[in-house]
Amino acid sequence: MRIPDTWRHRLPPAWPLLALALWLLALAGLRPVALPDEGRYGGVAWEMLDSGSWLTPTLFGMPYFHKPPLMYWVDMLAMQWLGPTPLALRAAPLLGGWLLGLALWIEARAQGGVDAARRALAWLAVLPLFYLGAQYANHDMLVAGWISLAVVCARQALRGERPHLGWLCAAWASMALALLSKGLIGVVLPGLVVLPGLVLQRRWRALGFLPHPLGLAVFAVIALPWMLAMQQRYPGFFDYFIIEQHFHRYTEARFNNAQPLWFFLVVLPLATLPASLRAVRALRQGGFALWWIVAIVAFFSLPRSKLVGYVLPALLPWALLLARAWVGQRGERLVWAASALLCALAVPAIAHWGAPDHADLGAALRARLAPGDTVLLTGEPFFDLRLQAGLSHPPAVLADWDAVRRQGGDNWQRELLDAARFDPAAGERVLWTPERLGRERCASGRIWLVAPPADALPGAQAVFSGRRASLYRLPRPDNCP
Repeated sequence: MRIPDTWRHRLPPAWPLLALALWLLALAGLRPVALPDEGRYGGVAWEMLDSGSWLTPTLFGMPYFHKPPLMYWVDMLAMQWLGPTPLALRAAPLLGGWLLGLALWIEARAQGGVDAARRALAWLAVLPLFYLGAQYANHDMLVAGWISLAVVCARQALRGERPHLGWLCAAWASMALALLSKGLIGVVLPGLVVLPGLVLQRRWRALGFLPHPLGLAVFAVIALPWMLAMQQRYPGFFDYFIIEQHFHRYTEARFNNAQPLWFFLVVLPLATLPASLRAVRALRQGGFALWWIVAIVAFFSLPRSKLVGYVLPALLPWALLLARAWVGQRGERLVWAASALLCALAVPAIAHWGAPDHADLGAALRARLAPGDTVLLTGEPFFDLRLQAGLSHPPAVLADWDAVRRQGGDNWQRELLDAARFDPAAGERVLWTPERLGRERCASGRIWLVAPPADALPGAQAVFSGRRASLYRLPRPDNCP
């Protein structure tokens, strides 16, 4: 953990931030795409890039508003340079992890100087929850990075005797980018962390400074154009994106991933072992860092729907407290090295244990497709198939959509139904019923069916067997007119 003094003085002061970037990149492109999340979000970014539509996220060609677009924009830029590779699909979480490290560097340096910042960043880098979160393609790490930076910039703005407008504008810009990363929590969580302390300390002048017109203008210029453009183009956007995907998800019990109230109280220490062996000593330090952790954990503990990645915005204060708790303790270097090794080993382990992607099916389909052919999916969400096969047109998806609509719930089929609300014509092209399939099989052109063997249709002719699904050709029925 300690760099020799003769080396350290020759390096630029912020060299640990470069080291963090290299550490995060080291294994990020070596494992295949994980399903369903990496396939879904990577597939959305690929569709936007392929279609040239940078404004509207689409899933199988239909508007997809479960999440805002910043992750897709980052991944699209990466794919322009690297192609549709696993590394490019993970560009957004890698950026989010580095931003979280930058925020920790600023906060720790302000509190204890460069050496304290180096130590804190070194511990953050080897927390398994941080390392794996930065290499998993979903929206959680990107929003965690911006939220962390927003809190730190707000604290920097209020740290001196006189408020600093530049840091305040940086805080509002970070909140705007957090909103474009995952929604309203990008504003709610920084406020929940920062504001109560100012109220308790009766820092009324600081409270009055936070909504400075210039800061609000920076926020509006960054955050509002995309949302206003979507509302103008799709009149039901605000109701769906704000009310349904934020307030309903937070307050209702009908969504997936239900977990008990204490879920994050267990996840945070377990997912940061072995550094969290000093958790009790760390928490005894109290202070603003402890409140930061409590605010994040409490906020995400209230709703029934919980995922591990939700707690990522608590990692900055957690790493700060753990770094202090390990100072001068016996076995510090050994525990740090063991944690780094655990991070390095966890990536290939996850790739081995996780569900395989559809790269093999994509290659088989790409080799057989001809102009006028139709691709039909059923049985599971093949969200990565357009990317893997390079499909220029969205595939059709077979289901009893009326039954899915009646059942409600929260699953991949509901996501497609929600998307079809905003473009009924595209929904008509993509969402096939069994009756529609009967008509289409008598039309011109071949139909290729992609499905798990258990969901193969009667009469389907198998042409390729993949790792988790198969490719079939649907012959023209004899009773066609």
